[in-house]
Amino acid sequence: MNFKEILELIDKVASSGIAAVEVETAGTKVRVEGKSAGPQIIHSYGEPGRDAPPSAPGLGGPAALGAAPPPAPPQAPTDENLHVMTSPIVGTFYRSPNPEAPVFVNVGDRVSKGQVLCIIEAMKLMNEIESDVDGRVAVIYPQNGQPVEYGEKLFGIETS
Repeated sequence: MNFKEILELIDKVASSGIAAVEVETAGTKVRVEGKSAGPQIIHSYGEPGRDAPPSAPGLGGPAALGAAPPPAPPQAPTDENLHVMTSPIVGTFYRSPNPEAPVFVNVGDRVSKGQVLCIIEAMKLMNEIESDVDGRVAVIYPQNGQPVEYGEKLFGIETS
């Protein structure tokens, strides 16, 4: 399976709403699970003791299989007044308009409806993401420069 075919599979899972799909070809198994935070890819390569095929960039590979899992993200406030803003598109999350500029918002900042909170770059287009509520930024989920999926959490905003 090549990188393009894997991306097409992810798009199909995300758009169809199916729970999961698993494909195995030539000793490579790819499982894509559709979830509210976006599809996840879990890889397993070849048989034990055999060399695994090279991985596509950004998909993890044989070296990633033996690595320790990433640390759990910090727990977000569970206040009933927390409004979670999610990504309307797939792209790269940026907290400022350019690397030299200050960030749009920080945790603790007051925001108003229509205020730009971040930019998501998708196919070389910069999409400004605006707050849809008034409140205070309680949590910023992705890191600057991190890829985000459709429906992935971006900001938690306390509305009262």
